Amino acid sequence: MKLVLAIQNAYQKLRKNNIQSALLDSEILLSKAINKSREFVILNSNHDVNKKEYDYFQKMVSQRSKCKPVAYLTQKKFFWKHEFYIKEKVLIPRPDTEIIIEQVLKIYKKKNNINFLDIGFGSGCIILSILKERKDFKATGIDISKDALKVCKINANELGVKNRLRLFKSDIDKFSKGKYDLIISNPPYIKNLDLKYLEKDVIKFEPKLALDGGIDGISEIRKIIKKSSELIKIGGKLILEIAYNQKQEVKQLLKRNGFYINSVIKDLAKNDRCIISTKIED
Repeated sequence: MKLVLAIQNAYQKLRKNNIQSALLDSEILLSKAINKSREFVILNSNHDVNKKEYDYFQKMVSQRSKCKPVAYLTQKKFFWKHEFYIKEKVLIPRPDTEIIIEQVLKIYKKKNNINFLDIGFGSGCIILSILKERKDFKATGIDISKDALKVCKINANELGVKNRLRLFKSDIDKFSKGKYDLIISNPPYIKNLDLKYLEKDVIKFEPKLALDGGIDGISEIRKIIKKSSELIKIGGKLILEIAYNQKQEVKQLLKRNGFYINSVIKDLAKNDRCIISTKIED
């Protein structure tokens, strides 16, 4: 079968199942099935797809039509400047989260040998991207998911930064190793009752553990702020990703725990997304 026909069939199936990005997804999945780039798929419409490749493609299209995310089907997701290995039970990196990396690089532009902690590292997309950018930084990561630990180790190996990285399977409550210049976290921050309103791709397939912020949406953030105030050096920065409507509550929590609020950064959609604060008192 020709590439062009394979794409048409997949596109129609995905459209029928209300997949908004039907054409893009078809191209990405076909490039995975034939082990070529998406550009190759677009530019070589008359290329023949063999039966084995087409069967694999069909299987992926069928799963995508049931809303399974493309990143879980291809086992990869591009984030910042690198492709990350992704698998189910680990949160798929989001473009908005790149804000954390931008801010870290801006704040520490003229500072060397920063020792930082990432709470809930998931695939490792934030912690590893920062280590890749700054060869003099060292990092520690904690996560309660053993799947995240496996995936992050694979990505650290792939990016060549594992010698500057320590990873622990631990809850933030039980973690007490070291004092840090900087702590970053993209914690679960969705209210328990709001989970059901998320897109099917997310709620049916992504790990609830990485999304569920408890009844008020800030139960994990509360724990992180409290523990960070013990783990961070005076003058150290805490950078947190938050939901668009959590700014005031999180600011209050930070102030109560001895942090000064430096700034609140908006995401691509102009929603409050990231709070930067400095530890000023014990």
